[in-house]
Amino acid sequence: MVLRRVVVTGIGAITPIGNNIQEYWNGLINGVSGAAPITYYDASKHKTQFACEVKNFNVEDFIDRKEARKMDRFAQYAMVSAEEAVNDANFDFEKLDKDRVGVIWGSGIGGLETFQNEVLEFSKGDGTPRFNPFFIPKMIADIAGGHISIKYGFRGPNFTTVSACASSTNAMIDAFNYIRLGHADAIVTGGSEAAVTIAGMGGFNAMHALSTRNDDPKTASRPMDKDRDGFVLGEGAGALILEEYEHAKARGANIYCEIGGGGMSADAHHITAPHPEGLGAKNVMLNCLRDAGLKPSDVDGVNMHGTSTPLGDMAESKAILHVFGDHAYTMNLNSTKSMTGHLLGAAGAIETISCILAIKHGIIPPTINHFADDENIDPKLNFTFNVAQKREVKVLMSNTFGFGGHNACVLVKKLEF
Repeated sequence: MVLRRVVVTGIGAITPIGNNIQEYWNGLINGVSGAAPITYYDASKHKTQFACEVKNFNVEDFIDRKEARKMDRFAQYAMVSAEEAVNDANFDFEKLDKDRVGVIWGSGIGGLETFQNEVLEFSKGDGTPRFNPFFIPKMIADIAGGHISIKYGFRGPNFTTVSACASSTNAMIDAFNYIRLGHADAIVTGGSEAAVTIAGMGGFNAMHALSTRNDDPKTASRPMDKDRDGFVLGEGAGALILEEYEHAKARGANIYCEIGGGGMSADAHHITAPHPEGLGAKNVMLNCLRDAGLKPSDVDGVNMHGTSTPLGDMAESKAILHVFGDHAYTMNLNSTKSMTGHLLGAAGAIETISCILAIKHGIIPPTINHFADDENIDPKLNFTFNVAQKREVKVLMSNTFGFGGHNACVLVKKLEF
């Protein structure tokens, strides 16, 4: 069977450093930190009192107030980013076969705020089970994809992937596979998350996963830095329109890049800690290269999972050296989580978009907040510390690793490569 080629024809984003693609890209290349004290609620009793919240966002600018009230924030973010991506793709809806357009979305948690608030309200009562009739439809992780398909009438494959922080990368890989196998002509894919809540912050604090640098939030996410002390929770969404190449070419679509391949693996090691030698991370990158039919030396850089955790950054750095050998020293490695924080299930989507924009503009966004080298991480690797770097970019990979040992990696490349 001849596999069909898959390209990206639309992108959209809502992030802690920008509420659309242009704002997001400007934030990335200028090294802007999205971290700040939490504004959604009084976080003074939390160990961590800051996060990377989406800022200056009024959902009623995009969605009717009545409809917005039926959605958790994670679904609202999905709708807004998907609208930007669909508009960017510039479909002719009169000619588009909507039976051949799907939605494959990713979210690690889904409607956590809705679940939290409904339970808190119930606890105040007399035990009578009174709940909002939209409780379940707002909370379930698959509802974002449902809302997107309903809005546009897309009747193709529709489901949501859940693999913790690898969720949206798994969604993109599934979309890629469905199109290249001939099951769809185009798919809206990506992911969204809105876990900056009492329960979200409290739960991750209980795991000792978050930075507690309350005195200096903007420098708290410091991947590969000697003094990193955990990740910074982020929120938002990223959306991509994946499309079969001939279908895109026939309608004269603007093509950003080609999806070269995707890889998946499992650590099979621990529910939260990475394999100490980065075994799963190594395997997922090798699987991705194999799927793309490329050599390690073809790759110009990797957007690392790079969460700013002591064990995770070290294990991923080891894995990169295992996979790329001496070529690793010629590559640009970076972690955009230093700016956006960790968007959990949406991380893969916005980080793949950063790779797409890096290819388009020939600029690698920086890993900000580097102050001191970690002696356990090879200092000769180029982590693009603190300042964006210009270079010709043809092939980039994006890593995402989730609790439970779920690993996913996607490779994007210039169309002519």
